[in-house]
Amino acid sequence: MQIPVIKKLVENHSVEELEKAEYCLMEEKELPFEVEGEDDGEVLTHLIAAGWIIEKMEKDDIPFPKALRAYTEKVRTSISS
Repeated sequence: MQIPVIKKLVENHSVEELEKAEYCLMEEKELPFEVEGEDDGEVLTHLIAAGWIIEKMEKDDIPFPKALRAYTEKVRTSISS
C-alpha cells in the first residue's frame, strides 16, 4: 500500500470512478485510468482504500490525513483479529 498513490486517487477521482476501475480490474478489463501498483492486488488495495477514504471524508467531514489514519487503523485491526 503506497500512500502517495492513494492520495492521488482521492484527489483526482470520484467513488464511482474508483468503483468502475475496481470492476474493470476484477473482470480483467483495461482500467479507465492508470493506477500504480506492483501487481493487481496492490492496485485493488489502492482503489478500495481511496474509495473508503473519500466516503469517510464526506461522511465525517474530515480531511484526508484523518480519514487515512482511520483507514490504516481499520486495516491493522482486521489483520490482528
